[in-house]
Amino acid sequence: MSPAEDEGPSGVHCRLDELLTERGMTLAELSRTVGVSVVNLSVLKNDRARAIRYSTLSAICRALDCEIGDLLVRQD
Repeated sequence: MSPAEDEGPSGVHCRLDELLTERGMTLAELSRTVGVSVVNLSVLKNDRARAIRYSTLSAICRALDCEIGDLLVRQD
């Protein structure tokens, strides 16, 4: 089975919830800032995303003033 077909955990954890809390920002505020729907950000936040565009990743990191490695961490 290829990784794209695998429905199991991705091994990547998104720290969006923690970063939002640290910055006192809501998901709705981030959504308005980066131009991504709350639903799509929620999917990412809850580790259910199967993929993310580089432009979206970059916009989120810019809005949260963080590095990609602060947002996405390996989870075994």
